[in-house]
Amino acid sequence: MPKTILISGASSGFGALTARALADAGHIVYAGMRDVAGRNTAAAAEAADYAKDNSVDLRTVELDISSDESARQAVQTVLAEQGKLDVLIHNAGHMVTGPAEAFTPEQLAGLYDTNVIGTQRLNRAALPHLREQQDGLLLWVGSSSTRGGTPPYLAPYFAAKAAMDALAVSYALEVARFGIESTIVVPGSFTHGTNHFAHSGSPADTDIVAAYETRYAGMMDQVSQKLRELEPAWADVAEVAKEIVRVVDTEKGRRPFRVHVDPSDDGAAVVNAVADRIRSEFLRRVELDDLLHPTSA
Repeated sequence: MPKTILISGASSGFGALTARALADAGHIVYAGMRDVAGRNTAAAAEAADYAKDNSVDLRTVELDISSDESARQAVQTVLAEQGKLDVLIHNAGHMVTGPAEAFTPEQLAGLYDTNVIGTQRLNRAALPHLREQQDGLLLWVGSSSTRGGTPPYLAPYFAAKAAMDALAVSYALEVARFGIESTIVVPGSFTHGTNHFAHSGSPADTDIVAAYETRYAGMMDQVSQKLRELEPAWADVAEVAKEIVRVVDTEKGRRPFRVHVDPSDDGAAVVNAVADRIRSEFLRRVELDDLLHPTSA
């Protein structure tokens, strides 16, 4: 049965690929993107052309996750047109590169606003309806950087993704008794097929950047090069979208809590397996293991 899906950050990268893959699978997909009438006019037009050319139900909706009102309006648009929302996908995010000390506190706050607080805005807009339905799926697009090997000069982004992951883990327990399921999809470092590195932000404090160049000259170029070398030739960013489709199409109650799509194998899958096992064992010890699965309506 087709599901109604809202995905944030769907103008490019993982988001655009996932929106198309879900539409191809027969679902009704709302690709959320900010400034549809401006900077993302071309992306919205491409989505419309894809829907027409492939006879699928892929729509765009204005969604700026930095705005409470925009998040509420996007959810209301979906509900007004479809009468329900089955799946909410937290995909929007932004990367920055450079020495951590060179980012101002305001820059760090802005990064957290996009990668973490934006998910809270969207949850607060959508969860009242999912709770009333006693059904739904929260799907979070995380990062292997939260638990895997982490090179330098990506600290603010890694920290923000770790915060989002922690929020997702706790949310999963707090919505389970409302019949809402949660899955965290964990992509590794894909150096092709997304705009993460190409559109990454830079530190504002150029004096600090210069100071670090005396000891870490060319560090980001080295990191980028080594990440490209680690990535197998067969790595395909589209596999992330395919995995999300698989999760969405899996029967409720049987969806995995966490899945990894990491061709470079930075070790996150190993560490997360231990952490998630400890989490489950602890919940059993405090007799809250019912929260590990959504309550049936």
